[in-house]
Amino acid sequence: MSATTRRTCPECEGRLRSTGIETVCDECGLVVEEDQLDRGPEWRSFDDDETNPERCGAPLTRSRHDRGLSTEIGRSTRLKGRKRRRVARMRRQHNRTQIASKRERNLVYGFTEIRRLTGQLELPGALKEQACVLFESAQESDLLRGRCIEGFAAAAVYATCRTMSVSRTIEEVAAVASADERELKVAYGALNRELELSTGPIDPTEYLARFASELGIPNELERRARDFAREANESGITTGRNPSGVAAACLYTAARSADYELTQKEAADIADVSAVTVRNTYRDLRD
Repeated sequence: MSATTRRTCPECEGRLRSTGIETVCDECGLVVEEDQLDRGPEWRSFDDDETNPERCGAPLTRSRHDRGLSTEIGRSTRLKGRKRRRVARMRRQHNRTQIASKRERNLVYGFTEIRRLTGQLELPGALKEQACVLFESAQESDLLRGRCIEGFAAAAVYATCRTMSVSRTIEEVAAVASADERELKVAYGALNRELELSTGPIDPTEYLARFASELGIPNELERRARDFAREANESGITTGRNPSGVAAACLYTAARSADYELTQKEAADIADVSAVTVRNTYRDLRD
């Protein structure tokens, strides 16, 4: 017997009360039935969009050339014979007509590469959307002519990391990109020069949280490393040096001050720099 037909609680015979989402006993508090299904309409209402925002389908996204508005013909194993071949031809023709120009084809290639890179680097969705917007701006500014599309996709990801203060080095992006590091640097230079991106010097503190997590360093030592990084900025030690190497040296200095076991090679490997870089910066911080 369901709660809609039951009048009393099955435990204490108390009176039941329905709140629309669940049915509860007023005496003992027993939840007799739960129902969180949305029984309202899910189709799109076009006659009164402002007061009745009913909708259907996935939200719009800037990471696709058509903003995610295109439809797809799915695959079904229940279709047999002539009908299955006809649906296959419809799917093939539908995919061909989705890209109407060379510009859209370049957007598809670039956005696909950006989605792959952000997935490989475990970057947030907001950064992926912004990188696609930057890539589209580069195309509208005619920067892609005669240049590598994959290089501009990787450069858009790296430039967005710089503008959003996400700690990723150019070597890390190039390691998972389809373009090589030289093509990435050329594309990034064109983006930075022509679009006037707000990419200032990288603060070494942006790398500390990720490096400390990968090295398993306690939070207390990470906070001490942040103090060393601020002192390094104030004293000018960071000028002309690799910020990831400075971050690794700050973590190593904090570990040495607390007698925590961390070698220079471990700190250098996590920052993708040489042990000499960590050692020289450590000496300056110590002095």
